[in-house]
Amino acid sequence: MRKLILKMSVSIDGFVGGEAGKVDWIFRGTDAVAIAWTVETVWNASLHIMGSRTFHDMAAYWPTSSEVFAPPMNRIPKAVFSRRGRATLKGGNTTMALKNAIRANAEAGRESVESQPGAESWADAYVASGDLAEEIATLKAQEGKPIVAHGGASFARSLVALGLIDEYHLLVHPVALGKGLALFSDLAAPRSLELMSSTAFPGGAVAQLYRPA
Repeated sequence: MRKLILKMSVSIDGFVGGEAGKVDWIFRGTDAVAIAWTVETVWNASLHIMGSRTFHDMAAYWPTSSEVFAPPMNRIPKAVFSRRGRATLKGGNTTMALKNAIRANAEAGRESVESQPGAESWADAYVASGDLAEEIATLKAQEGKPIVAHGGASFARSLVALGLIDEYHLLVHPVALGKGLALFSDLAAPRSLELMSSTAFPGGAVAQLYRPA
């Protein structure tokens, strides 16, 4: 039996995205120690799950990225939640993003974009198109390390609202957005959480780990 961990960056006023979904603020408070914590969290998974929009963005970026997060994101299996079925794996957004990445590399003087080890796993992702709670129950029933959910905001809110999250691993950044995409806005009633641990990083971000009380 696998547990489901929701890993997200959050502003101090509870938003996971700014207006129009902007996420440039997640770099505030980020430092080497916070990055190391995030990398460890991402590696400690047997499956990464996400909504279709986040999947398209990640599938366009990580296969050719040399960033420290690329190895676990490429090598660990993925599942994408989409009503479109396997057609979502061929989304046009991904193709356009890849073209933009190739163009950006060319403009920077790099002749090609090389695929990283495990890049092919994005094309082999499991597509979950059934009832959300039933799909999650099926994935949890398998053996292995935790399932890590990445979002986007709508997908994360649905997981939270249905009570499917076993642990919340929230990296709280030292910024107040005032408005944006809230993580807990779809709750039908207040929900109590138990703090498991709190780790402050040099840049000001704080890793807050919770589980349902």
